[in-house]
Amino acid sequence: MLQYLLKNTDENHAASGFEIAAYIQNNYGISAERRSIYRDIDEINLISLMLDQGCTLEQAKELLEDDDDSLKTVVYDPHQKGFYVAQRKYTFDDIRLLAECVYSAKFVTEKDSRELIDVVCSCVSDYQANKIRHEALLADRVKTNNRQVLFNLMVINDAMSTMLDGRPHTPEKISFKYLKHTINDLEHTVERRKGQTYIVNPFQILISEGNYYLLVIDGHSKKHYTYRVDRMKDIRLTGEERECEMEFKKLRIKSKPRTAFNMFSGTSAKINLKCVNKLLDTMVEHFGTKEAVYKTADKKHFTVTAKVEVSNQFFGWLAGFGEQVKLVGECPMDDGKDAAEEFNIFLDKIRNVYV
Repeated sequence: MLQYLLKNTDENHAASGFEIAAYIQNNYGISAERRSIYRDIDEINLISLMLDQGCTLEQAKELLEDDDDSLKTVVYDPHQKGFYVAQRKYTFDDIRLLAECVYSAKFVTEKDSRELIDVVCSCVSDYQANKIRHEALLADRVKTNNRQVLFNLMVINDAMSTMLDGRPHTPEKISFKYLKHTINDLEHTVERRKGQTYIVNPFQILISEGNYYLLVIDGHSKKHYTYRVDRMKDIRLTGEERECEMEFKKLRIKSKPRTAFNMFSGTSAKINLKCVNKLLDTMVEHFGTKEAVYKTADKKHFTVTAKVEVSNQFFGWLAGFGEQVKLVGECPMDDGKDAAEEFNIFLDKIRNVYV
C-alpha cells in the first residue's frame, strides 16, 4: 500500500480508499475494504513516525493522538477526497535540483543520465517524475560520449588515496592516453600524440563548466596542468610513488577555477582591469569577492585587481568585452613580462591573420 501511495500520490494527486483497495485486489489478489485501508494507513503513519523520531510505538501513538497531519506520512485531503503521501525523505524541489545537476553534467553520458534520473525520480510520485523529466529535457545539452568517466574517476581516486581497501596506501602516479576530436569524424575521438602514454602525478579533481578535470604536476618542470577526465582512455595505476608533494601544497586550489580560464593553465599574473559599471556583477561572478579588490575609478568605471593565469583563453575572454574593459597600470607576470603588453601582441597576431 505504501509503495502504491509513494508512486501514485502527492499533494496534487490523492487516492481514495476504493482506488487503493482496487489496486491491492488487482495486483496482489488481496481483498480489502475501506475500513481496513484506513487502519493500514494509521499503521503506516505510526511506524513511520516511530522510525523518524527514534521513539517507541507507545510514544508514537501519544504523538499522533492530537491528529496532527504534520506528523503523518500519509494524510487525508477532504477536497480531493483521498489520501496522499505528505512526508517524503526528499522534497520535490530536492529531486528536481538533483535531476538538473545530472542533466547539466557534461561528464555523464546521455544514457547514464537517463538511468540516474530514473533512480532519483523513484523518490517522488510518477506525476512529479514526469514533470521533472520534461523540465530537464527542455534545453539541449552537450554530453560526453565517453562512458568510462565514472570508471576513470574511481581509478584516479584510488591513485590519490592514502587508504585503499582498508589498508594504508601511498598515493601513486597514473598512466593514460588522451583523446581529441578530428574534423573528419566528429562523432569519434582519436588518441593524441599518436597514442603516446601520459604518466602524471594526480593531485586533485576539479569541476568547472560542467566537466571533471584532473589537476596534475609534472615531475620534470614542476608545472601544473589540467586534463579533462572524459577524454582519458586506458587509465591505470602505475605502482610508482607520486612526486611533487611540496609543489602541490604551494598551489591555491580553491582559486584555480577563478584564475584559470576554461581550465587552461598559463603564467600567473596580478592584473588590473578598468570596467564599465554595468559589468560589476559579471566580474564578481567570475573573480569573487575574497580574492579580488574592487574600487571606484570614476562615475562610469570601476577597477578590479585580481590574480589570473595569463593564457590565450584569458585574452580571448578579455577581448570579448571590447571597449568596456581595459588592462591598466602595471600587470606583472611571474615570467617578468607584462600582461598588457602580451595582450597587445595577442591582438596583433589576430589582426595579421586578416591582412
